[in-house]
Amino acid sequence: KSKFWDSIRSDMTAMIGVPGVQPRPMTAQFDGDRNVIYFFTAKDTDLAGAVASAKEAILVYSAKGHDLFATVEGTLRIDDDRAVIDRLWNRFVAAWFEGGKEDPKLCLLRFDPADAEIWKDASSIVAGVKLFLGMGDPKEDYRDSVAQVRMK
Repeated sequence: KSKFWDSIRSDMTAMIGVPGVQPRPMTAQFDGDRNVIYFFTAKDTDLAGAVASAKEAILVYSAKGHDLFATVEGTLRIDDDRAVIDRLWNRFVAAWFEGGKEDPKLCLLRFDPADAEIWKDASSIVAGVKLFLGMGDPKEDYRDSVAQVRMK
């Protein structure tokens, strides 16, 4: 669980979707150490329109180094908390909203993770050598690299 949070906080890109709206790449934002993920978007997007009320959502994550992968189930909703918007606001977000923090299209989405399946990359030179030498079962080694995790 901690490896997931460290990784996504570093890479900041994940795919998020809800029923009826395919997952799309978004830049993740974090408010301190809270295990909540925020996304800025525009109110006129399919995703923002689909979450007028809280919806079950899926977040799909692949670390830049391809050493960690995750699917995370949770709830996605619009968060109008101006204090959170102020804390998360940065020049990269500002580039998308001409009206700044007061832009009428600005929409902050809040993803509250519930359950996840997290995979560590089990492939390595060592795994290849073990397979070549007939030492160990790669399926058994792989099992140790997958975890069902409660995110709350």
